[in-house]
Amino acid sequence: MIALQLRASPSPHWRWLSPLLALAVTAAVGALLLFLLGKPVAQGLAVFFWEPLKNLRGVAELGLKMAPLLLCALGLSLCFRANVFNIGAEGQLLAGAMTAAALALHLDGQGLPSALALALSLAAGMAGGMLWAGLTAFLRDWGRANEILVSLMLVYVAQLLLGWLVNGPLRDPAGYNFPQSKMLSDALLLPVLGGSRLHPGILFALLAAILVWLALFKTWLGFRWQVGGLAPQAAKFAGFSARASLWQVMLLSGALAGLAGACEVLGPVGQLNAAISPGYGFSAIIVAWVARLHPLGCVLASALLALFYLGGELAQLRLGLPNAISAVFQGVLLCALLACDSLIRYEIVWRSRVKGA
Repeated sequence: MIALQLRASPSPHWRWLSPLLALAVTAAVGALLLFLLGKPVAQGLAVFFWEPLKNLRGVAELGLKMAPLLLCALGLSLCFRANVFNIGAEGQLLAGAMTAAALALHLDGQGLPSALALALSLAAGMAGGMLWAGLTAFLRDWGRANEILVSLMLVYVAQLLLGWLVNGPLRDPAGYNFPQSKMLSDALLLPVLGGSRLHPGILFALLAAILVWLALFKTWLGFRWQVGGLAPQAAKFAGFSARASLWQVMLLSGALAGLAGACEVLGPVGQLNAAISPGYGFSAIIVAWVARLHPLGCVLASALLALFYLGGELAQLRLGLPNAISAVFQGVLLCALLACDSLIRYEIVWRSRVKGA
């Protein structure tokens, strides 16, 4: 009989092997799903895992999807390491998109230099994300509210606010009543790299990954955040302020998510619309856990989730699968990771049945 036996100490090997096993399980479940749907299994897996990477254009699209995932995941990793369970990156991203779009639309045609207008719009996006994250920090700090519920509920508030803006004050009068703002002029758009749709948002995200890594592992402030997350009582005994850590990590997380939203508006989308995010903030939770809350691991994990997004879009075009297939892959990956993580603390053993039992 196969059984799980508690290890004497957590396995450091399985801590890093678990995500690889979870990815293999996800691919196996995906193959089974394709078989049950009557689709060619080998072609389906190639569409998901190979076709988006086989040329430079695909790699550029991967970077485009990767940027908002990485920015949001870095902020969430900061929060989780500090024992602050912020799961509202989606709302903070939308808040950043709305504030960046509102300012960019106001500045459009004002005659400001393009670089200044872009910098102001990006800063507005970061401020919007910080404001939205600050609401969660305030309610947790002042009202002892649960940050999980508050940050999640604020996502839906942000979605409703976005719907009101694109159907009301920011709606394009010449947009045939579609829920969208007017297109920004070229001067208000981020430059693209190498003739592709890839914009500097990916550079912002990679730079942020390095800065977050330095902050977490090379600064006294990052040490305080992590002690507060790992041993709250020890942090309290050492005089570390839990309130200060809460505000610091939440505001940083909001700024990163807000920057992601601003880059979406000022990037190839070029406007604010009701579908500005396909759920990047929620997918970033998976990215953070797959990466083990490590900023540099988030780079690889965000590339994987971006691959799922691209694979889902290609599968829709090539195989006629619904667009939700990418969400299915993400969900399977998270479930498989949680299951495989049990191997960190438990080992699989074979026990013979006791006679007469």
